[in-house]
Amino acid sequence: MIQTVKKKPPRLSPAETAGIGAVFLALLLLPFDARIAVVPLVLFFLLCMVAPFLPGFGFFLPVISRGRTDRPVVALTFDDGPNPNSTPFLLDLLDRHQAAATFFVNGRTARRHPDLIREIVARGHTIGNHSYSHDNFVMFKRPRTLIREIEATQRVLRRHGVVPLLFRPPVGVTSPRLCNAMEATGMVVVNFSRRAADMGNRRVHRLAERILKRLRPGDIIMLHDIPPATEALCEEWRRQVEAVMAGIRQRGLVVVPLEQLIDRPVMKIV
Repeated sequence: MIQTVKKKPPRLSPAETAGIGAVFLALLLLPFDARIAVVPLVLFFLLCMVAPFLPGFGFFLPVISRGRTDRPVVALTFDDGPNPNSTPFLLDLLDRHQAAATFFVNGRTARRHPDLIREIVARGHTIGNHSYSHDNFVMFKRPRTLIREIEATQRVLRRHGVVPLLFRPPVGVTSPRLCNAMEATGMVVVNFSRRAADMGNRRVHRLAERILKRLRPGDIIMLHDIPPATEALCEEWRRQVEAVMAGIRQRGLVVVPLEQLIDRPVMKIV
């Protein structure tokens, strides 16, 4: 006798729950005052407008932005690479500090610099998917476009034996459409809990201070793997990243691989 296992119904996202609640509350208030009944709907609309820009807020779908907090550990991640003018420096710095990081790479730049992809993996680091073109508005385009961006990067990296299991959306922006893309690609969204607001290394002064002043156990740190516009800014950026590494240690924290922090594999080798 074959027993069938009933699938659990999918859980409602916070956005779906909030939407149902807003409609229900509006219907309750409608007999009393139509103007007041509109308030919960307006608040829900405003929340939907703000939520995409809160990287740690899993409003539309599950988002990992922090890890375990029972140990004094953090994880380092670098977005937007690889780049021959920044990645080698970061790899050497990580070697000196005996730290492992995750590089969320763009498919387009990974295609241009396959040697750097191989070097990242050879040095003991992991790679995540950060879309193909890093279009800041891709989350608001058709789901088909978003899936195409993710899958294009997967194909580029698979040629080098790497299959990322985690996706970080450009600028950490989420949307309802990202949920469908994650289901279609079998990936999980990992954002961050600590960033320097460096605008893609265009604002590098006091970068270390902005990262370190509120750093806590379990944080996922996001920095950028792209060189600033001028050599003077590059020098400052290198000093600031060095200061981040030193400051983490001074605060009694240890950098661990992202997969250890979140108890989930980052990629697989094929």
